This record gives sequence, C-alpha cells and structure tokens, in this order.
Amino acid sequence: MKKTGLAVFFVLVILLGLLAGQLGIAHLPGSTKDADTAPGPAVTEQAAEAPARDGEVELPEAGTEGAGQENAPAAPDGEAAADQEVQPAVPLPEGAEIINGEAVVHGTVEKGDTVSKIIEGNTASGSHPYVSAARQVFSMRAFRTGQPYTIVVDPASGQLKRFEYEIDARRRLVVEGVEEPVARVEAIEYVTTLAQVEASIDDNLFQAVADIGESPQLALALGNLFGSEINFIRDLQPGDSFKVLVEKRYRDGEYKGYGRVLAAHFTNKGTTYEAYLFRDGTNRPQHYNARGENLRKTLLQAPLAFTRVTSRFSHNRKHPILGYSRPHLGVDYGAPTGTPVKAVGDGVVTRRSWAGGYGNQVIIKHSAGLESMYSHLSGYARGLRNGQRVRQGQVIGFVGSTGLSSGPHLDFRLRQNGKFVNPAKAINPRGEGVRKASLGRFRKTVEKERALLLGHTSLLEYDVDSIVPPDDVAPSAR
Repeated sequence: MKKTGLAVFFVLVILLGLLAGQLGIAHLPGSTKDADTAPGPAVTEQAAEAPARDGEVELPEAGTEGAGQENAPAAPDGEAAADQEVQPAVPLPEGAEIINGEAVVHGTVEKGDTVSKIIEGNTASGSHPYVSAARQVFSMRAFRTGQPYTIVVDPASGQLKRFEYEIDARRRLVVEGVEEPVARVEAIEYVTTLAQVEASIDDNLFQAVADIGESPQLALALGNLFGSEINFIRDLQPGDSFKVLVEKRYRDGEYKGYGRVLAAHFTNKGTTYEAYLFRDGTNRPQHYNARGENLRKTLLQAPLAFTRVTSRFSHNRKHPILGYSRPHLGVDYGAPTGTPVKAVGDGVVTRRSWAGGYGNQVIIKHSAGLESMYSHLSGYARGLRNGQRVRQGQVIGFVGSTGLSSGPHLDFRLRQNGKFVNPAKAINPRGEGVRKASLGRFRKTVEKERALLLGHTSLLEYDVDSIVPPDDVAPSAR
C-alpha cells in the first residue's frame, strides 16, 4: 500500500511539473533557485544568461542592445578576417579591378557597340541619363570603333559613377554623377618630350623610317609636310635624307605616339627643303620655309601619299580594256585596294556617286574655276556627302577598281574652267606667308628650332610651351 501511495505521489509531481511548464511558471517547490528571483520571459532565454565559459562569447544581457537576437556561431580560426572584408553587393563587371574602392573597367569600342550597350553591359544603371548628358557636349554619331573607354562603378551597388571615352588623341569625353550626370569634353594631358630623328633613304621612305625604329606615322607626316614641295611618288631616290624634330607623348609612363613636328629638313636630289612651325599672330600654327613662305600650296603634288604612276596625262593612249587609242586626260596611280585617297585642296564636294566607266567617283570644286576628279574608287570616306566642304589632305575615298578598270588604281584629273589640264603642269600658288610685321619673331623661332634640330641646343631644355604654344591644333605626326 505504501508503494502504491508513493507511486501516486511521484505521478502527481510529474503532472504538476508538466502543468507548470505549460503555464510558464518559473519555479516549483523544491527548486534550487531562490524563491524571490524574478521570473524571466522563458526558461530557454534565462539559460542564456549563465556566465560564459572559456572560449565562448558572452551574450548581451536581457534589455541591453542586441537582446533577443540570434547569434551566429563563431567562425573557425583563420576565417574571421575574411568575414570582415566588404563584399560587393552585386557581381562586378567582367575584367574590373578595384582601384581606390571603385570598380574600374577599361575597354575598346568594338563594331556594333553603342554607349548604351557598353553602360548597360557593365553596370546596374540605366544608360539614358548618361547618354542624354553626353549629347549636350558630344555627337553620338562620332562614337567610333577602336577608341578606348573607361567605366567606373560603385562596387557595392553596381551603379555607374563615371564614363570616359577618348574622342581622339587630344580630347576625352567625361560623364560623371549617379542621379543627374554631367558631361564635359576635356583635354588629355601628356608628358611631352622632344626627339631628333634622322635617316638616309635606300629604298623608300617607309623603310627608312622603320629601319631606325620609328613608326609609319612619321613617314606620313613627312609626306604631308613636304607634299607640296616634293612628289614622293616619282622624285625620291637612294641617298635622299631627312632630319625631323618631333614631339613624343607619354601618358602614365606609356608611349602614346607623336605630337607636333617643330622642324624638318628633307634633302631630295641634292636640294634641301626646310620646314619650321610658327604661329603668325592669332592664326593657326603652320609650317614655313626659312624665307617665311608657306609650305602649304593650293594643291598637293598627288592625292595619295606613296604609290606609283601607271599612266600619265596623254592625248593619245591605247586603252588597256577597249584596245584602241583615245585621250587619257589624267594620271593613273597604281595602289592596293583600300589605299586612302586625299583631297588635293580645299573645296566643296559636287559629286559622290557612280559615274559609268569612271566607277565610284568624287568631284571637288576648288577656287578659281578648278575642279579635281577621283575615279574607280572602292568606296567613299565615312560621312562624305554632296555639298560638304573638305580640307586639303582630308581622306575622301579609297583606291579600287570599279567601272571600266583593269586593276586597282586611282584615275586622277584636274579641270580648269571645264577644260582638262595636266596635273603635273598645273599652276599651284602657295598659301599666305609670314606677315612682314611678324618676320622678326619668326626668325627668332627658326633660330631656336634649327638649333634643336642640328643638335646645337640640348633637347632636355625643351618645354612644350617654350617655342610654339600647343593650344591650337598644328600639323603633327599622329
């Protein structure tokens, strides 16, 4: 009977314990806790208030900051520092590098790219605000393949902070801001040094330039500079030589190409031609010879930089396709398909179209009743249209073999008051020379440039602003 009563007693104790748990009663009779301890919000939370053991992190007390929050387990040794690093909230653009807390992407405009496509492909931003801002200072139609760009992104949000696009070697488009971006066009800064380059010609000008470790742009610059004095197609011969005083530009320690040609001497068939850069008053800097005569003439000697004459001006030439003789009132220049063709003088495009046996043709009207004609072109320069003004040396098309043609070449003709004239005998006056009032200053400039060119003055003494300030665009070897 005693055993039965004892069993009933223990059952009642168990039932009372279960009932106490359901009702949230903190202590039962016989508890080891003091009877006057205030009941906590729950048994499990009260257990967390026990003193921390060695190696454990002590939790905040109830009612202090962080109370009631779930605590993550401690990281294993070696991982704590990694957890402290700021991780980007969005994936970074492909190829991005973190510079001063910003994600920076460098790229080059490829065929089919647009500003919108580049921005939306590298950021979480919409492109419209940036494109709208850019249009205020730069034409989107001038956005060209092959040009470098830079995108700066906030790595936490993926939002675009800045977009840069190099318009050309001198200017850069910059658009920056998050909500209301602002655009500007700014000059690209370079570290400019001066170099003296010289060589003799054994075969051709391009090879002579390459043999001394310089780039083809220098040969083109010499061709443009002396193109009204020397016919580089027919007049060059072994033993000719040149000396050039040219700027070389660097950015972030990297060579970025030639700057302006300050002075040059070119000896052809025993005659030395000279060129010196000078600004006459507020005019654009130009090259003059030592007498102050402008090197730029009304017409270039030829519409191509370097090629060969395959047929000359004649009143009786056997046509290579038709097989009978007829007048050929122009000059044919043989050159590979795609060779750039340049306008021989300033003027207005009066024809850009197919012209039967002439194939694709461009006609430019110059002053004093003079016209120049360029035929058998493979194509036209981008954007060229009728009525457009063009400048001497501007590319207007490319050599081809369209129309009645036996192979790639340029048929070049001049017409004076409607009558064809021999380009080799056409009157070709010079541009305006140095004004008398500026001759004294001109001679001092020539003296400085000649001393540098001939090695009488150290090139290390040169400063880009010291002789001809470069705030205007001067002919260069870019």
